[in-house]
Amino acid sequence: MKSTKSDNSENNNKKIDNLASHTESGTGEFMTTNTGLYINDDNNTLKAGERGPSLLEDFHYREKMTHFDHERIPERVVHARGAAAHGYFEAYDSSFSKYTKAKFLTDPSRKTPVFLRFSTVAGSRGSTDLARDVRGFAIKFYTEEGNFDMVGNNIPVFFIQDAIKFPDLIHAVKPEPHNEIPQAASAHDTFWDWVSLSPESMHMIMWVMSDRAIPRSYRMMQGFGVHTFRFINEEGKSTFVKFHFKPKLGVHSVAWDEAQKISGKDPDFHRRDLHEAIEAGAFPEWEFGVQLIPEEDELKYNFDLLDATKIIPEELVPVQPIGRLVLNRNPDNYFAETEQVAYHLGHVVPGIDFSNDPLLQGRLFSYTDTQLKRLGSPNFQEIPINRPINTVHNNQRDGHMRQQINKGKAAYHPNTMGGGYPEQAMASNGGYVSYPERVEGPKIRKRAKSFMDFFSQATLFYNSQSEAEKTHIMDALRFELGKVDMMDIRERVLVLLNKVDKTLAKGVAEGLGMEVPEPKYPLNHSYGADANPDDYQPDTRKPMVDKSDALSMANSPKDSIETRQIAFLAADGVDADSISTMKKALEDEKAVVRVIAPHAGFIKDSKGNQIMVDKSFLAFSSVLVDAVYIPGGEKSVAMLKDEPDAIHFINEAYRHCKAIAADAEGTELVKATYVNAKLKNGKPETGAPATAGVLFGEDKGTDKLAKEFIHAIAQHRFWEREKKDKIPA
Repeated sequence: MKSTKSDNSENNNKKIDNLASHTESGTGEFMTTNTGLYINDDNNTLKAGERGPSLLEDFHYREKMTHFDHERIPERVVHARGAAAHGYFEAYDSSFSKYTKAKFLTDPSRKTPVFLRFSTVAGSRGSTDLARDVRGFAIKFYTEEGNFDMVGNNIPVFFIQDAIKFPDLIHAVKPEPHNEIPQAASAHDTFWDWVSLSPESMHMIMWVMSDRAIPRSYRMMQGFGVHTFRFINEEGKSTFVKFHFKPKLGVHSVAWDEAQKISGKDPDFHRRDLHEAIEAGAFPEWEFGVQLIPEEDELKYNFDLLDATKIIPEELVPVQPIGRLVLNRNPDNYFAETEQVAYHLGHVVPGIDFSNDPLLQGRLFSYTDTQLKRLGSPNFQEIPINRPINTVHNNQRDGHMRQQINKGKAAYHPNTMGGGYPEQAMASNGGYVSYPERVEGPKIRKRAKSFMDFFSQATLFYNSQSEAEKTHIMDALRFELGKVDMMDIRERVLVLLNKVDKTLAKGVAEGLGMEVPEPKYPLNHSYGADANPDDYQPDTRKPMVDKSDALSMANSPKDSIETRQIAFLAADGVDADSISTMKKALEDEKAVVRVIAPHAGFIKDSKGNQIMVDKSFLAFSSVLVDAVYIPGGEKSVAMLKDEPDAIHFINEAYRHCKAIAADAEGTELVKATYVNAKLKNGKPETGAPATAGVLFGEDKGTDKLAKEFIHAIAQHRFWEREKKDKIPA
């Protein structure tokens, strides 16, 4: 018989032999140093005696601790908090080849890998997902012609027209430097001081104060390229283009009160939502579309195509679908991929070029500069997540963290010692050629008069909103300006809001206990010391369309409940048929059901079957779901009536205008809440705003109730309940 020592030795030899086959799966490896040396003890430093001093020669400890000391890189100045996923893009057909020679947009047989990073802008990495903020929407397309980066947002416009003002904007919106307060919030003096002196920001302010700034999910928000780019076709003809991404699930938001509560209940709400959806196979999808403007129509509109504070209304230029983008794989490692991914507006491919948008032009510089600082080396594009899928050939060598090993003597061009390689590519072979736009004029620091319309599109956006959305904008401005201490700043903002919409300004002023003042100063303070201020004051222009349906989320598709989270409130004795019939109906529509009960573990239904509890009331909240269902079962309902958190759950869901359904005895639980005061004769009143989206199934049966509930959930919210129904919750 072999000894134990011999057995262990044989087992270890087998482990060593099999080591290579285990490394890919992440299981079964021996621990090593970074040079591959197997580590015998990772728990104790090398010492001179058991209780003696640690020795400098402990190379393993020094390597481990040095790596730890340096394993954090500077977080992004903006867009620090993010989440990302892998996926692919595929074009519908080849019809856009008449506008662009970019092959990934014109060849439907290609499936182009992508990596899409979502983010908030103002907060640090440790802030909440639910801050009122712009959301980043940055996509890296790994095309066969090189990487194309679309660095966009979920809002199609921006605060400023010229990149030189970007540091001022960010310094203003970041926490105030004397006390580092507030985190991830624009509701403070320095931001609104800057806004009040920069009226070009007013269109963006309307968007940021709208529900677009508090999305329900990354999967339910749009993406925009923001800037005007150019498409270039094989003949060298240029067409101006705007990029749009429209989510398959529609565009939806949360309520502001809800956003604040989610920040406390689950500050990772959006990141978790994205990760869990992909893991469950509910792959997020967007339709990629473009607005195309012939170069000869550049000056056709009463706004400037180069002005990043303007949209092109879809009524003037429709969005044409070009393909679909799907996310189907989560990152394997957050730091290596999501944190180290380096986007750059200058990463383009043949068929895509830049316009003279002064915000775009400035960003082309800042991205490279930022990556050099964050990632510590000009070789940041060799990090795996940043590498193109085609091979890199150039004469750029050396530098920190060089990974590519170049052979040969010649690292210069032209050369004969390397056979003349790498050689330059002709345009016919895919070589990138910039569009030969004719540019001439004096060197001057000045902004075109065509950029001086600051209010017409802000007015267009506000006029295009539903009544509920207008109310939310007014409430948001009241909240934000209510946090501003300096009265002079509040007054200047009210003057600008009055230029957008007088009713809006009056409503905000009333909420602040103020009157809308007359302007005391020039409205715009963005000009040079030697400039004539009159040349920089806003024009009064009428929007080219009075209203645009595409600007209101109320017009988003409401035909699906796919991935919607539905809370089932239940306890022991819940009616077996009531819970199982509704669960099947919802899951058949690809919704996600979560059973919430007074305790974790399991509950028993009326037939004695065990039902697993997803969360207890203590560990969950109504703000984390889209709708609430209370199944029948006399015993279950009696227990829930004695559960204060169950009562609060329903009150809060009602306050946030969510669909609520109750079957059989479940209606008695609803009647035990504040919602009861809104019922007529103990039942929801058909067509009444007070009970819109509240459904009872007493006389219908669960099957019919399920159909009505599915339709109600698809409407997302019943905002009409907000008007008079501030139920305490």
